[in-house]
Amino acid sequence: MDLEEIVKREYGAEQIQVLEGLEAVRKRPSMYIGNTGSGGLHHLIFEVVDNSVDEALAGCCDEVKVVLHRDGSASISDNGRGIPVEIHPETGRPAVEVVLTKLHAGGKFGSGAYTISGGLHGVGISVVNALSEWLEVEVRSRGKIYWQRYERGNPVTELQVIGESETNGTVVRFKPDPSIFPDTEFRFDVTAQRLKELAYLNQGLRFSLLDERSGKEKTYAFQGGIKALVAHLNYGKDVLHPEPIFFSAQRDRVKIEVALQYNDGYLEHILSFANNINTEEGGSHVTGFKMALTRVVNEYIERHNLLKEKEELPTGNDIREGLCAVINILLPNPQFEGQTKTKLGNPEIKSLVEEVSYSFLSSFLEETPEVARPLVEKVIQAVKVRLATKKARELAKKKDSLDSVSLPGKLADCAEKNPEEAELFIVEGDSAGGSAKQGRDRKFQAILPLRGKILNVEKANLHRILSSEEIRNLIAALGCGIGEDFVPEKLRYRRVIIMTDADVDGAHIRTLLLTFFYRYMKELIERGRVYIALPPLYRVREGKNDYYAFDDKELEQVLGTLRGKKYTIQRYKGLGEMNPEQLWITTMNPATRTLKQVTIEDALLAEEMFSVLMGDAVEPRREFIKEHAREVVNLDI
Repeated sequence: MDLEEIVKREYGAEQIQVLEGLEAVRKRPSMYIGNTGSGGLHHLIFEVVDNSVDEALAGCCDEVKVVLHRDGSASISDNGRGIPVEIHPETGRPAVEVVLTKLHAGGKFGSGAYTISGGLHGVGISVVNALSEWLEVEVRSRGKIYWQRYERGNPVTELQVIGESETNGTVVRFKPDPSIFPDTEFRFDVTAQRLKELAYLNQGLRFSLLDERSGKEKTYAFQGGIKALVAHLNYGKDVLHPEPIFFSAQRDRVKIEVALQYNDGYLEHILSFANNINTEEGGSHVTGFKMALTRVVNEYIERHNLLKEKEELPTGNDIREGLCAVINILLPNPQFEGQTKTKLGNPEIKSLVEEVSYSFLSSFLEETPEVARPLVEKVIQAVKVRLATKKARELAKKKDSLDSVSLPGKLADCAEKNPEEAELFIVEGDSAGGSAKQGRDRKFQAILPLRGKILNVEKANLHRILSSEEIRNLIAALGCGIGEDFVPEKLRYRRVIIMTDADVDGAHIRTLLLTFFYRYMKELIERGRVYIALPPLYRVREGKNDYYAFDDKELEQVLGTLRGKKYTIQRYKGLGEMNPEQLWITTMNPATRTLKQVTIEDALLAEEMFSVLMGDAVEPRREFIKEHAREVVNLDI
């Protein structure tokens, strides 16, 4: 079947197939949603949204609405066909109840309701139901409105007809179960990022997001597709060619789309999707594209004699330096590795994507020398820098510097030798570093003070990064290497804690560090090893008693308990204003401190913000400031 001519097939109870029940989901939720942290929590919303997108892929939906409600619940509605409500022939229960209460029950296993689907395993909405304190579903279908309520995966009402409707669609509203998720608060920015991503991938599909808690609203609908997404990802960066390169093709019922654009940076950024699922770990489609790109560029260099005799050909990493690309494919029978679908496994896709990419890019580079020449010049320069870096690293090893057991002099290490029992505080400034060294528990807490802001790694190649003393000290203290020598298992500490001032400079340093970890030690974030310390913003002294508040809301609560008493308020401008005992009590003592574990979403948002705020392009920065100016609460002048 031609993917451009998707047939609106009948979607009824007979398409729903039952494989097994739900009990295992509540016992081992991480097997189904990856984790019970922020990523897993938001995965619940995205699983329901993916069902709506599948309706769009079937040609039956053009609008999806997401609302984050004041009571902590979220609702997702679409104008698709509506989940079937008639009695399921095998179970004798309404089909919508079967979909919501039976694992691997859905219309995506056979060749019935869906030709293309991201929700391949059919566990999405049933898993959401199982992990929710309560869930309510409303289906508009066949002139009526049907409604049913569930609690922790079990129906507590029968399917009821509650009204009439001239439109079709589904509304799913659920509240995450606090006995499963330590934090059940949905984040607007994380949700918005995914909806924006889906809007780029699905031209003509409109997404809206409303946060009732804050009043924030966003609407996304893009006609430019993944070409527009690449332009968005490179926003604020200096690009080597003004327009992203785009090509698409269809082979053996598989639709392939690729968009790419080079910037003058040193890092590669490849996003890949299969049936709208973000394949974060890549897979066969990414492998095929990379192989084609490497082959095309090297053949171009050889054909035009751009290297001297005996000069080394570029590697794939050299060729992808500064590359921003999006690979998007639609295929009938995707093979994802694991329920969280982070890697595509279909072996036939590699050769298809490689063939399409090679054919187009070979012709494109020959026909557009104004794009090819600066691109190839950048690649050749990348080879020279890589070889220079390799030579410098070899010299460094001989001198027992970066890769030796010697630690930086500024590091106040801990006595504990077991990495699982130790933690490192990266502290802003010598003053705060001094207080931290005196206030810490020397048995298991190490302190590394930073002098000023570290290098902006977004604008530097690895050779320059390794010439920065502050970054070399950081790498040596962590002990897990960088680049080709990066081995996450060699990290010397269970927790790496960024501890900076609660002001603009502190936020800047924190963002620089997060960008460094995201770009060069991403696996430490993925393994949950990177944290942010949350020092208090205020100290309230009443007599001999001290009370600490981490924000204005907590300050109001503290002051509310001290009505009628005399007190003084101190607003901390920096960690250096705290004496060692205060720093220990508020920020370093495991029994009383507050730490925020950094997620990939946090680091990605920080990196994107840094690209806008610190990039060379003025217009993106101006637009960011105009959009967010009213959100500023504390401004240090």
